[in-house]
Amino acid sequence: MQQVVIGLSIGFTVRLLFASVELAGEVVGFQMGLNFAAFFDPSMNTQSSALGRFFGQLTALLFILLNGHIMILMAVTQSFEAFPVGMSALDALHKLQLFKLGTDLFSSALWIALPMVSMLMFVNLALGIVSRVAPQMNIFAVGFPITLAVGLLGVALTLPLLEPPFISLMERVIGLFVGG
Repeated sequence: MQQVVIGLSIGFTVRLLFASVELAGEVVGFQMGLNFAAFFDPSMNTQSSALGRFFGQLTALLFILLNGHIMILMAVTQSFEAFPVGMSALDALHKLQLFKLGTDLFSSALWIALPMVSMLMFVNLALGIVSRVAPQMNIFAVGFPITLAVGLLGVALTLPLLEPPFISLMERVIGLFVGG
């Protein structure tokens, strides 16, 4: 029973890792105005935005490229040393303290989305000033394409910055099961 709980918690933490990057994509998509184009996600049985799914697919690719699957297998083998077979399942869960990982992953998702959100907030502030200066201009007709173009440009520029936070999150997740 204890090994089943450890295996399920490894899978849960890896899913939390992917969910944090997907949450960053959802937040950026919300700022860009792309959340109205939500698609059905069969893996989660919910709807997700296009940018959230893009970040999720990109995270899966990055996970494979960084040999995350091998790191997970190493964590499974080393978890037998960190959590001996005789230990009870509740003691193993108490030793893992997965609730701390949830808060770290949520803050990491917001940290990943921070450059894009701040840039889009600046664009929205500039559009607000333009709408006050020229009230006859239809800001909805002008603002959406500008926000979308700046958002896509920002995603293209900040995509290479996704690797370091993802690596640190992956190390933190693996460290739970290796070091105990």
